[in-house]
Amino acid sequence: MNVLGIVVEYNPFHNGHLFHLNESKKMTNADIVIAVMSGYFLQRGEPAIVSKWTRTEMALAGGVDLVVELPYAFATQKAETFANGAVSILDALYCDFLCFGSETGEIEPFLATKEMLSKAEKNYDELIQHYIKTGISYPKALTLAFQNLQSGEHHSSYIDLSLPNNILGYHYVKAIHDQKSSMEPTTIKRTSAGYHDIHFHSPTIASATSIRKAIFSDNREIGAYVPNQTFNLLNDYERQHQILHQWECYFQLLKYRIMTMSLDEINSIYEVEEGLEYRLKQQIQKATSFQEFMERMKTKRYTWTRLQRLCTHILTNTTKNQIKSQTLQRSPYIRLLGMSSNGREYLSTHKKKMKLPVISKLSTFKHPILDLDVKAANTYFMIMPEPLRSGLFQKEFATPPIRVEKI
Repeated sequence: MNVLGIVVEYNPFHNGHLFHLNESKKMTNADIVIAVMSGYFLQRGEPAIVSKWTRTEMALAGGVDLVVELPYAFATQKAETFANGAVSILDALYCDFLCFGSETGEIEPFLATKEMLSKAEKNYDELIQHYIKTGISYPKALTLAFQNLQSGEHHSSYIDLSLPNNILGYHYVKAIHDQKSSMEPTTIKRTSAGYHDIHFHSPTIASATSIRKAIFSDNREIGAYVPNQTFNLLNDYERQHQILHQWECYFQLLKYRIMTMSLDEINSIYEVEEGLEYRLKQQIQKATSFQEFMERMKTKRYTWTRLQRLCTHILTNTTKNQIKSQTLQRSPYIRLLGMSSNGREYLSTHKKKMKLPVISKLSTFKHPILDLDVKAANTYFMIMPEPLRSGLFQKEFATPPIRVEKI
């Protein structure tokens, strides 16, 4: 039996994801597909457009057999930590392959890049610190350090580490190596739409960014770019909850948090560094929307994504001590969100020998990282009116994994 692992956010699940899923199955001849999926808040520091339960339904409808959650402590982090958490979960579930989308589309350059950077690790780290001291962002420093190391090398042998999916792919490959996992990394080339593309170009495939932009600009002509099930689930969620989530929905909560916190309290929040608490206090008083606040906050050193993650941690009151007290190399558990009949059979066969505890009910497991997941869920639903809000709080504890029969 070939078991394929994928790392996803599905925000929302669209035709590009379906293409990646189907091509990954073909490439690996997979019998079972396991997706580790971010929960309520995502890697770029954004709230998911709909809940993790609805996105789980999208994944299962698209052909995934098991959906498990990537904990908040990993999901809202830089690429390296994000990848470490995801790989540890897929490895614990005995996946044979990890297939990711990339701009490169071939695995050999990823392996060559990992090998080269492993040999030059000390020099690479020193170059990164050198560039950061010039006042540029961390991602830009990584790119420049890597380009510096490539001097005199055959550039075609390596990946372009300035591209977002290549960066994540590199860290998946590195995490597999560092964790001594037996998983084999593979990659599928992204088609038609770039990661940050905000426009529709292809008649059938668009980026999640452009789909969300269309939704929030009242252009609901997204039917050509998402499976029917995704389209229906988005509409059902909005009808039942009277909302599709985006940062603007949380701006008043964020503003309240920053304006009522002391400078010391803000400084205690994870990712608040180098006096950012003063800038946060200053700019929040002037901003009338999240978009305006971010435009005021953004600098050459601090990227939009980094600042969004920081805002997410302020919103959820995630402190430096809470994160730094944990070893974020491997997830301490597997939170099960959904399964097909095939997935249920696979899980029942292998559950007793899993390398991590499998959680289907929150009440059965205690851990500080799981506490962060609960806090993230409570924050995500805080914008709902009562009694819906309290009902959703309770549902997070009571909802069993979603089950569907394989068609």
